Amino acid sequence: MKALEAKVVILGNEGVGKTSIVVRYVGKIFSNQVSPTVGASFFTFKMNVDNHRVKLHLWDTAGQERFKAMAPMYYRKANAAFIVYDITDSKTFENMKFWAEELEQNIDGPIVMCILGNKSDLADHRQVSSEEGLHYAASIGALFFETSALKDEGISEAFLRVALALISLASSTSISGMTVKPYDTSRRQSADITAFPPHLQLLRDKIREDGTLREDDYDEEEEMERNGRGCCGT
Repeated sequence: MKALEAKVVILGNEGVGKTSIVVRYVGKIFSNQVSPTVGASFFTFKMNVDNHRVKLHLWDTAGQERFKAMAPMYYRKANAAFIVYDITDSKTFENMKFWAEELEQNIDGPIVMCILGNKSDLADHRQVSSEEGLHYAASIGALFFETSALKDEGISEAFLRVALALISLASSTSISGMTVKPYDTSRRQSADITAFPPHLQLLRDKIREDGTLREDDYDEEEEMERNGRGCCGT
């Protein structure tokens, strides 16, 4: 088994459900207690995929307009990106295109992009058709899924496909910031060891009490060194 580490950024408008998607995936729950992200939140997730131990460093960015200028700090050196829109809000779909173009113009080297049309549980209020989302994703060579953080639909499949794409990318070319090496089998092998950011402490405690999540240690200095900068550098 080989080990792969990759940086993944989550982009999109405020309120489209970026944090809810990540919390649903790494914590296996949906919570209405999630507040708007300020700056960015950091999560880690580990899983076994295609004979690889994949560790994803997930950066959940703020969607508010006033934080837009900060986004390059977080998507710098990203190996993959989820770009999220709300299927009930056509404006978020148009803004999703802005983020896709932003990545294409500012990321050096190949990147795996995945478009997520979230809130599929509200299909009766849909403003963006599945065909529109799929057509745009295909036009930029991105993966596409419609998801529901509330009902836990499409999210696991999206992360799995991105992980497989990262494995394929890493095996075909040398990517800065993404490493593949033999996996140390003496280490813990849980499929979902996770680190939660401090401002989601209450949510983290709730998950721990339910017994559905175990934490991993997050070394902030190690992460900053891995990305070649401090917390607020460029």
